Amino acid sequence: MSTSLSQMLDRTFGHPRGLLGRIGGRAMAHGNAATELRVVELASIESGETALVVGPGPGVGLRATAERAGRAIGVDPSQEMLARSRRRCGDKVELRQGTADSTGEPDDSVDVVLSVNNVQLWDDRAAGFAELFRVLRPGGRLLLSSHEKWLPVSRHELADEAAAAGFVDLQTWTWEPPGFGTSLAAQLRAIKPFG
Repeated sequence: MSTSLSQMLDRTFGHPRGLLGRIGGRAMAHGNAATELRVVELASIESGETALVVGPGPGVGLRATAERAGRAIGVDPSQEMLARSRRRCGDKVELRQGTADSTGEPDDSVDVVLSVNNVQLWDDRAAGFAELFRVLRPGGRLLLSSHEKWLPVSRHELADEAAAAGFVDLQTWTWEPPGFGTSLAAQLRAIKPFG
C-alpha cells in the first residue's frame, strides 16, 4: 500500500481527523451500527456493570452500552471521534483519549470490554490484549467484532492471541450483518478467569 493511501486511510478511519475524519465518522456510524448493536446485545450488560468500549468512533455502540451499563467508558485515539461520541451520548458516558493498549483504567475495574472494527487498527495486538486482560475484573468478558476481510490474521489466530494474554473460554464465529453488500464479521468472545 502506498504511503499516501495509508495516510489517507489512517486520517479517515484509523485516527480520524479533518474532512476525511468527518466522512469516515459518517461511514462508520452507518456501516457499523448493526454490528455494534449486536455486540452490545451479545455482551448481556447488566445495570450495575462497568463497560469499556475501545474505539467507539461516532458512538453508536457506546450509546447502546450506556443505556444498559451502570458506567460506560469510551477510549479512542481520535479527538474527532471523541467529539462525535460526546455529541451522540451526552453526559451518559466517560470519554478519554486512549487505545486498546493504553486505556487509562485501573486494574480489575471493568466487567465488559467491547470493540467493533477496531482490532485491525491496534499497533500492537499482544499489548492490547494484555491491557484489556489487566483492566477486566475476574469473570469479565471481552467481545470483539471486525470485518473479516480487514483482519490482519484469521479469527482463530486472533483467538490464540487472546489466549496468550490469559483469556479463557474463547469462542469465535462469523456473522453476516443485515444490508446489501455488507462484509462478513468475525466475532470473538473471551473471559478473564477467576484466580
